[in-house]
Amino acid sequence: MIKKHACYFSIALMAAPLVAMAQPLPIEAANPLQLALTQLPQACPSLAAHVDAPTQQLLQAFYQAQNYQQIWSVDGRLMALQSALPTLADDGLDPRHYPLPKDNGVCADLEISQRYLQALQDLHFGRLDQSRLEPVWHANEVPHDRQAEILAIAEPGLHNVAQAFERARPDLEHYKNLRRAYAQQRRLPLAHWQPLPSGPLLRPGMQDVRVPALAQRLLSEGYLNHQPIVRANTYTDELAAAVKSFQLSHSLQADGVIGEGTLKEMNVSPSIRREQMRINLERFRWIAQDFEPTSLLVNVPAAHLTVYQDGVPVWQTRTQVGRADRQTPLLKSRVTRLTLNPTWTIPPTIFREDKLPQIRRDQSFLSRHDLQVLDSSGQPIAAHNVDWDRPGNILLRQGAGPRNPLGKIVIRFPNPFAVYLHDTPSQALFSKGPRAFSSGCVRVESVFELRDWLVSPAEKIRTEQLLNTGLTHEFRLGTPVPILMTYWTAQADEDGKVVFAPDIYDRDRALIAALTSTR
Repeated sequence: MIKKHACYFSIALMAAPLVAMAQPLPIEAANPLQLALTQLPQACPSLAAHVDAPTQQLLQAFYQAQNYQQIWSVDGRLMALQSALPTLADDGLDPRHYPLPKDNGVCADLEISQRYLQALQDLHFGRLDQSRLEPVWHANEVPHDRQAEILAIAEPGLHNVAQAFERARPDLEHYKNLRRAYAQQRRLPLAHWQPLPSGPLLRPGMQDVRVPALAQRLLSEGYLNHQPIVRANTYTDELAAAVKSFQLSHSLQADGVIGEGTLKEMNVSPSIRREQMRINLERFRWIAQDFEPTSLLVNVPAAHLTVYQDGVPVWQTRTQVGRADRQTPLLKSRVTRLTLNPTWTIPPTIFREDKLPQIRRDQSFLSRHDLQVLDSSGQPIAAHNVDWDRPGNILLRQGAGPRNPLGKIVIRFPNPFAVYLHDTPSQALFSKGPRAFSSGCVRVESVFELRDWLVSPAEKIRTEQLLNTGLTHEFRLGTPVPILMTYWTAQADEDGKVVFAPDIYDRDRALIAALTSTR
């Protein structure tokens, strides 16, 4: 028995090393940086307080591509980032918003990366949330994979940070031109001018006690290159020419007449003008996400429509847009059809607020304006059978013809606002400025030239044939064209000349406040 147990004991001793070898090997300690990313609140609490879930995911993907190695300890990288961040000031962004830690280690490396990625995102997409401040309705929105776009810039950009910043900036001519102009302006001392007092309409040749102050105002911003001689407070032709230049550069009617609109634009302070340039850089970062190289682009405040082909502006015309109480919406859609010789079914708001009071005063208003009364199913009914104090669910429709406010053609695109581009008999209003006259739709000057840009030669011939019938026809385009209706109040040309547009919907102040609060 003793021998038997001794045998078992010997076998056990011999097998012991094999059993030991079969035990699981100790797990290699987790990468410190990877561990810190997965346990950020515990590992780097000061950083975690400023990192939301999408930012943490972006950091995770960024470091995964670098095998979870520290990034900014590589010679030259941190210095390159330190040199690139101040250039954000030329983009209207505050470099102080991207402070870099002074210490070393895992948490510092993560924090530097967070600042780097945030700067790229702000440059590329905009610092503010457009959907909260100036939302754009999209007919067919294709969501951006923002993380993938930023990583595609950030990862190769580690070898050239300045180049990464340049790649992140919008490839949009509006942005490039305004950035150059703003970069130059922000380095100059801020101009100074006194507000002009209100008063009666001032025309060339008239006398007014405000004329010396007007001359000083024009001189202070460079619209005059010398101090003019003002005799008997006379508004001279020389001053009027300078005022016309001012009006042109502020999207006003260049008639030299100083009325409420011109006075308002002259009294915008130098600091606000500079801030306008800064916030419109933010708007162009937003617009770049929606702009398509071949499309129609409508700037609502300036009341201009531009046709682009392959990214190049090939034609522009003036428009009339919605009044402040009936604003033209911001949207992206596709022009799909034309209505030729359109009728006009009056929208409920216009019926209730504009037409109904006039009909109640004089029912002949209906016949004088070729308005037909329809019931809710679209059937004609006699006007004398309607109780105009309580008209109920009726419609008014104006027939096709020269008095129709839609003119001879309507350019339609899907949207929930019932707005469209259209012709108009109110041609004289195109010479005004600002041109906020409509109830939300966009009236287009030279609308048939725009039609020609939208159709093929064969389609042009066919639309002319249909127009000549005088009857209403719906004509579907063979190739839909993207349209972007958006909002900006300052732009620059390639020579650095800045043109402002009246902030007709009073949106600039909110945007200035929002961008300032994020500094």
